[in-house]
Amino acid sequence: MKRKNSITTLTKAEEEVMQIIWSIEPCLVRDVINELGDPDIPHSTVSSVVRILERKGFLNHKAYGKTHEYHSVITKEEYAQKGVKNLIEKYFSGSPKKLVSFLVQKEDMDLKELNELLKSIDNKKK
Repeated sequence: MKRKNSITTLTKAEEEVMQIIWSIEPCLVRDVINELGDPDIPHSTVSSVVRILERKGFLNHKAYGKTHEYHSVITKEEYAQKGVKNLIEKYFSGSPKKLVSFLVQKEDMDLKELNELLKSIDNKKK
């Protein structure tokens, strides 16, 4: 399957299924259902979400007769990177500095974490 240039945003249900697939892949639809932990979820519902994810370019499959084994095409890290980039653009005027400042001000990031982040940035520059 050809990979799309831009990663599409997922719905809540699609993201929940992708999180499971990223953690257990390769997998079958029944494996996803088992991980969801709700035996009342119809196989057809989960199968529909998986097919949508494949159509969006997140998944691909290998066919074994009528059984399909799914694996991701887009990594969790790639999707997270896009999500963070969108968050920064949408809420922080495209400035990662404003995001970090916001986290520090809201006490979601302490000085130790900030110092570790700065060290990480320094190491990456070298």
